[in-house]
Amino acid sequence: MADEELCNDTEVLDEEPRSILLGLISQLRKGMDLHRVTLPTFVLEPRSMLERITDFMSHPELILRYVLCKILYTSRTAFEHFLTEQVSLVKFQVAHLMLKYQNIVYSVSKEEDPVKRFVNVMRYYLSGWHIKPKGVKKPYNPVLGEHFRARWQFPDNTEALFVSEQVSHHPPISAYYYASPENNLIIAGDIRPKSKFLGNSAATLMQGESKIFFTNRPGEVYRIAMPNVYARGILFGRMVLELGDNSTVKCEKNDLVCELEFRTKIKRESTGESLYEITGKWSDIMYIKDLRTGLKEVLFNVHESKIYPKIVSPEEEQEENESRRLWSKVTNALIGRNLDLATEEKTLIEDNQRNEAKLREAEGIDWRPRYFLSDNDEFKFKQTTHISKDPQTAKHQLESFIFSSNSPPGFHSPNGPYHHHDD
Repeated sequence: MADEELCNDTEVLDEEPRSILLGLISQLRKGMDLHRVTLPTFVLEPRSMLERITDFMSHPELILRYVLCKILYTSRTAFEHFLTEQVSLVKFQVAHLMLKYQNIVYSVSKEEDPVKRFVNVMRYYLSGWHIKPKGVKKPYNPVLGEHFRARWQFPDNTEALFVSEQVSHHPPISAYYYASPENNLIIAGDIRPKSKFLGNSAATLMQGESKIFFTNRPGEVYRIAMPNVYARGILFGRMVLELGDNSTVKCEKNDLVCELEFRTKIKRESTGESLYEITGKWSDIMYIKDLRTGLKEVLFNVHESKIYPKIVSPEEEQEENESRRLWSKVTNALIGRNLDLATEEKTLIEDNQRNEAKLREAEGIDWRPRYFLSDNDEFKFKQTTHISKDPQTAKHQLESFIFSSNSPPGFHSPNGPYHHHDD
């Protein structure tokens, strides 16, 4: 689907969509919560928020840079043989450049400086914001129990596995878990969006937290608070999508924090000493300057980046409440520009969710997430404490749990699991 798209962040609405939007807005009050408001389908991005989360995993080379190192380093003997045996000047130059690149990547992967590790985490985090459709769109609001599953396969035959699930509807909470055991990486957290009408703008307040763990560095946790998202110009002028307010990245063990604003700095949290300054635009080019040396370089260039493709099962092989299958009719209608049909199909999904909620309430059925457990207002991946320390065993355990079709949806009653069947 949209894995390879890179589009702008502005939009000018035609008269009909603008009139529909103005009619809706005329019923709203400033500061009103928009979560319970049914938005017109032309403002929708054709994918679920549960899939949108994977955008932050689209550039694994930025945090798994040693993967490249392993590939090149194991070929070092071959490169050196190539240099001594080949007489072609062109081939010599190419091989020389590859060997030089290998040395650079190898030194980065072996870097023990916690500040530079922090910079790499920052680069990785900032690389996910540019991926979105043309214009000002929002993904589908996931329904309770909806989930999205994907995997990534890397050049050295290692893998990453991902699952996200809508664990609460009121308030909306999307929990997620991404793991690459062979590469000592886990990313986990939840997103708790709250949408508000602000006059000529609409805001999505991105509450919740994302955490990055390096499993070979116990206690080193990078906590990330998301920035808020604003759609400006919804009443008049050009609609623009902006990131606003603050986003914080913090690693308490290494005493490092970065508070992202229009101009942002990486600091020692305990002393306030500024180490790096980050500037630029999240949808264009971002720069980083070492304030100790004055060296300024590109942190991330959207135009030179390539989105690493995720692998998702075909819709016909997915479960009924798996995101792409669940929303497939809405997605197809949006892609075909049939907004009336998209609205009908979206309404059917929302009505079905309300009917199931009433049925559960009438029968005294509690709903529990399939993949996550609630622990002091935090949703944790169910298998966290059961995963082996052996990377291969851990990968097989995660694969079995995430992609197994044996685990039923999380409806529980005294009489056993509850399943919804269409008549």
